[in-house]
Amino acid sequence: MSEQQAIERVPSGVPGLDTILSGGFPKGGIHILQGPPGAGKTTLGNQICYHHAAAGGQALYVTLLSETHARMLLHLGTMDFFDASRLPEQISYISGLGALDGDGLSGLVTLLRREIAGRKATVMVLDGLVAAEDRAASDTEFKKFIQELQTQAALYGCTVFLLTTAKGQAIPPEHTMVDGIIELTDVRFGSRTERGLFVNKLRGSDYLAGRHPFRITAEGLMVYPRIEAAFREVTRPDEARSGRLSTGVGGLDAMLGGGMIEATVTGLLGPSGIGKTSLGLHFLGGSSATEPGLFFGFYETPPRLVQQAASLGLDLEGAIARGDVEILWQPQGEELQDALAHRLLDAVQRRSVRRLFLDGLGGFIEASVEPGRMSRFFAVLVNELRARGVTTLYTMETRDLIGPGIQMPITGMSSMVESLIAMRYVEHQRRTCRLLSVVKVRGSGFDPALREFIITGGHGLRLAGSFEGAKDLLSGFARERGGPDPSSSISEGP
Repeated sequence: MSEQQAIERVPSGVPGLDTILSGGFPKGGIHILQGPPGAGKTTLGNQICYHHAAAGGQALYVTLLSETHARMLLHLGTMDFFDASRLPEQISYISGLGALDGDGLSGLVTLLRREIAGRKATVMVLDGLVAAEDRAASDTEFKKFIQELQTQAALYGCTVFLLTTAKGQAIPPEHTMVDGIIELTDVRFGSRTERGLFVNKLRGSDYLAGRHPFRITAEGLMVYPRIEAAFREVTRPDEARSGRLSTGVGGLDAMLGGGMIEATVTGLLGPSGIGKTSLGLHFLGGSSATEPGLFFGFYETPPRLVQQAASLGLDLEGAIARGDVEILWQPQGEELQDALAHRLLDAVQRRSVRRLFLDGLGGFIEASVEPGRMSRFFAVLVNELRARGVTTLYTMETRDLIGPGIQMPITGMSSMVESLIAMRYVEHQRRTCRLLSVVKVRGSGFDPALREFIITGGHGLRLAGSFEGAKDLLSGFARERGGPDPSSSISEGP
């Protein structure tokens, strides 16, 4: 048995945090919960206590210089995890300020020892460690105080959490002695802020490094492990598959060599209004009880999608009623990039989804406060989807309605997907035509011809054959044959 497996854990009860901590906090250790005022330290400390009590444990919450117990309980009363029936038998609130003022750090240690033993506490939170540090005559005295707490924690099997606001030292003296350090932050990114959690130390244990975004909701803290860390290794063995899934458009299936290869990712590029969502609805039209489908989108509400599908001759409403398809609509706003990804993966897991239409990738891009991580984020996300046997079709909107080039919004995106389909407008003989071409199918032959397609009421999207008799199609302005061809390209974004 490895050292990590041998360490007994105390679960935090905070969604996502125990995943980051590889199961929870090492039992009997001392852990610092650190952050600026308003970061969520008190909420986190109480959330740990109430979860511990709900699991049958005894919790002791000790305050120094902080809000009164009455005000704290008033604020906690708005949280779903708060349970007044646990007071005071399983969760006790006491003040240590009197002992600290009267007898200094030694008096506080005596109080904590007596209360831990008397209440048989298995979790203790000391809120306001900075007040104890201010009473210390030297770093050495404060280190002795931390050492005394370690002795009591080990003696009674009590896991201790120290809540503090960092005072700005490069390495505070207590950081070298404690078993774990959790840092809560609230950082500005332009006009918005995003809360983040770091594990700076977890002695004798592995953990997911880096910044993990979190929210404070009515349920308490909700932490979303960073996708690149949480799924750096896929959760199940990947396997190459040879089956094909229909796109729902017969002509396009033929161009792809028989449909979309199972458990692969296909990118669908094109300008606004070209028909990307319509094609995705055709793809979801093939969903069934054995091939459940999921629509994960940002732009169209479920009622509008059902209406749009009906206009294409597709019974999306019936598929939803049968449970073959689920629609998850994410209203655009200040979403968390990692929260969106976990919501997507949870939905895939819950229904064993096999057909995923992600409309569109721009919703993830707009949710990101760190654009530089998008390529890594997307690479890890799609690897996990492949390993789960999901065949994914996602859309990306191109910048120009008509023009000679298609620019990918994220550098390296084209290398992360197995297939690419481009849709574009072209002006020909005083009318706007829609064209479709298969740009890439990895490991398979495909038809690279430019084909016109039409979208009709009741019949949906269908290919109308090759676009013959014109040149300069990729420039966006088709001409009759004769004269030089302009260049065109598909390029990566900045």
